[in-house]
Amino acid sequence: MKTNITRIISADFVTHDVKRFVVEKPKDYKFIPGQAVDLSINLEDYKEKKRPFTFTSLNEHVNLEFTIKTYKERNGLTAKMIDLKEGDEFIISEPFGAIAYKGKGVFIAGGAGVTPFIAILRQLKNNNKLNGNTLIFSNKTEKDIILKKEFDEFSKLGLNVIYTLTREKNVKYENKRIDANFLRDKIKNFNQHFYICGPLRFVGEIQYILQKLGANSEKIVLES
Repeated sequence: MKTNITRIISADFVTHDVKRFVVEKPKDYKFIPGQAVDLSINLEDYKEKKRPFTFTSLNEHVNLEFTIKTYKERNGLTAKMIDLKEGDEFIISEPFGAIAYKGKGVFIAGGAGVTPFIAILRQLKNNNKLNGNTLIFSNKTEKDIILKKEFDEFSKLGLNVIYTLTREKNVKYENKRIDANFLRDKIKNFNQHFYICGPLRFVGEIQYILQKLGANSEKIVLES
């Protein structure tokens, strides 16, 4: 697969451990919301440490954007990203697969699993099509919520946004795991599209629960 070396224009933290990178877009580079790339850092010890990350920018934007959760304790690719700054470089592949928008439905995200949904929801916002969609977003604590301000703005434009916290009691949010009771309470129509992204176990559990509650397996969209 063809690769491109692209320079970082800006690098800023949007939460305590999630960093937004704006990078130069290669010439004639095109993608659709929800797609991803294999990405590595253009440094000798990191060129082959590739991992998939989804775009959080839109195709029509001048530059590319990635919103990436860093894991300092793992001493790997994302730990190195903590120190990256303007002028450093990524190596990115051509876009591929990942989650594609099929129609109105419910987006269910666990933590950094929300990133494939960011570009999709931004595109829906631009097309005035947020209404009728729901985002259920689970995080450990309030400080872990990625782009909360933007999602709150989307809620004013018709997106139904439901936040839940699993390791912090906070009266502003739901304070429970997403299980069958939670989904039965929040969702009245299971004959619609469902988009799931997050840790592997989270995705498997939610998929299983949705099918038990009557969701059509052909309408459940997973990262691929």
